[in-house]
Amino acid sequence: MSKKASSTKKPDEGAAAYNARLAPINAKLGQDELIKFYKDMIRIRRFEERCLRSYQQGKIGGFLHLYIGQESIAVGCASVMAKDDHIITAYRDHGHALAVGMGMNEMMAENYGKYTGCSKGKGGSMHYFDPARHFWGGHGIVGGQIPLGTGIAYALKYKGLKGACMAFMGDGAVNQGAVHESYNLAALWNLPVIFVVENNGYSMGTSQARSSAGPSLAQRAEGYGMNWEISENGHDVLEVRDKFHRLLKLAHEESKPSVLEIRTYRYRGHSVADPDTTYREKKEIEEYKATKDPLNTYLAALKAEGVITDEVAKQIDDAAKAEAETSAQFAEQSPFPTAEDIQKDVYWEADNPADRKSVGTLFFS
Repeated sequence: MSKKASSTKKPDEGAAAYNARLAPINAKLGQDELIKFYKDMIRIRRFEERCLRSYQQGKIGGFLHLYIGQESIAVGCASVMAKDDHIITAYRDHGHALAVGMGMNEMMAENYGKYTGCSKGKGGSMHYFDPARHFWGGHGIVGGQIPLGTGIAYALKYKGLKGACMAFMGDGAVNQGAVHESYNLAALWNLPVIFVVENNGYSMGTSQARSSAGPSLAQRAEGYGMNWEISENGHDVLEVRDKFHRLLKLAHEESKPSVLEIRTYRYRGHSVADPDTTYREKKEIEEYKATKDPLNTYLAALKAEGVITDEVAKQIDDAAKAEAETSAQFAEQSPFPTAEDIQKDVYWEADNPADRKSVGTLFFS
């Protein structure tokens, strides 16, 4: 039987934050660790703001999906990762990339389509990768990353590693057939995967209420006998850590899959190209910013606890802005890929001709 989430009823937000701080995963956190979460979130925010400016200046082509408003999720989840845990996500991938330790320079250069980018300028904003940090993208097909994440979990179990895959998706992806096929296989084979639904309320320009049936997105896991949880306060990085850690422990110790729905909100449009004026009111955005902004609420909690001062917070913010600005300069000065690079990093045999075993033509001009 699936385990019903303890938070299907919306809790008092103050009580939820207080309990999250006392949770075992958070109770022993020291000052440096608590401040680091704030630092990680502010770095995401400032990087995204600088990306927006570069896009508006015509420096970034294609689509740009900003993570502003959802920073607490990537930071909270990544902060409890163990050495054999992996992350895969959709096209709103900047926050996850920074949370696992990727550098702003390689990320901004990728946005600019430069050779120094993490995908050598071939992927752009939607296709970040860093295998060394167990970060597998960055995928543009809605829900397309979920079968891949399930496959990563299968590989971890097959190799006997005590690890799990965190497969992130938005609320718009949960209705894709590939997602349900992945749920079925994960439950059938007991794979160590956590399907994380970042529910920001809108799949592109359509509200969840108009696109998805059922009492919650997480509860769909019951149809597959999977465990599920809901984090009502997705803006609270400590609550995200607590909820996610419980499911990660289940994956590590029992190789059980789970679905975690995290209620959150994005401040910008689905992408920067989205006018964001036809499907929600400005008042709705401003109200969330005023009451649930992940950075402001967490900073207020740290100050109340005596963990951080305004002076230290300003230093952290200034450093993040400077780092983001430097990354834009790095991207500006970096070279574009050459015409010859278009056929590199496609087929392993093309890049390693001495070891090629197949015959025939790999590329057609």
